Order: sequence, then C-alpha cells, then structure tokens
Amino acid sequence: MSKTSQQNTTTDAKGVRVIHTQAHTSGLQQVPQLVPVNPGGGGKAAPPSKQGKKNSFVDRNSDEYRQRRERNNMAVKKSRLKSKQKAQDTLQRVNQLKDENERLEAKIKFLTKELSVLKDLFLEHAHNLADNVQPVGTETTTTNPENNGQ
Repeated sequence: MSKTSQQNTTTDAKGVRVIHTQAHTSGLQQVPQLVPVNPGGGGKAAPPSKQGKKNSFVDRNSDEYRQRRERNNMAVKKSRLKSKQKAQDTLQRVNQLKDENERLEAKIKFLTKELSVLKDLFLEHAHNLADNVQPVGTETTTTNPENNGQ
C-alpha cells in the first residue's frame, strides 16, 4: 500500500484555518482539521472589567479617581462590617447551641435515672405478685384443729 498525501490550507472569514488533506490510502475518508489562526489563544475571553482598559496612566489627583477610591473604601468598610457581624452571629449561635446541648444532656441524665427507678419498682412489684400467686393446681389445705377430733 502506498501513502501519498497533499495538503491544502485555506482561511475562512472568521479567521479559522482549515487544512484539507487528500490521501491515497486504503479507502479511508479524510476529515478536514480546524486550526485557529492564533494558536495559543487559550479560548478565554477577557472579563468585561478588563476588556476596554488599556494600560493607561491614572491621574491620582483627578476627581474621578478620588470618587472611585472613596466608593471602593466605603465598599471595603461595608464588607468588613458585614463579615464581622456574621462572625458575631455565628459565635452567638454556637453559644446558644452549647447551652441547649448542656440542658438536653442534663435532661437525659435525669430521665435515665427516673427510668432506672421506675424499672426497679416495676420489677419489685412483679416479683411480689409472683410470690403471692400460687401455681394452678396447687391448693393449700388448712387444717382446722377444732375439727380434727370429731
């Protein structure tokens, strides 16, 4: 089998390079390969905040710059206060849960003791009942000493 191939490269309107390969092989059909014109582009677009900005000089004395800094400083303060409040709320919730846990553990301890006492009372009562009840078919005969001599 002989392999001969030819390559034909074209670029479409969108900037995609198409490589057409014709090969004489055992009847296999060749599929065009799509190759970007700018290899290594990475495929990621720049975020909207970075798209229109070039490395331009920022005048730190301008009103616009001061306003942006002031807004940013306020946003930072607000974020830090919110974070601090969230931490305080979490700490308060942790303390509430600890108190509730201690209360529930004390209740468990009390109810366990109560169960033990009630179980002992029940078993004692059941044992006393068993001693007082005679088995079926066993009768105790009492003899009357007065009726013996007659």
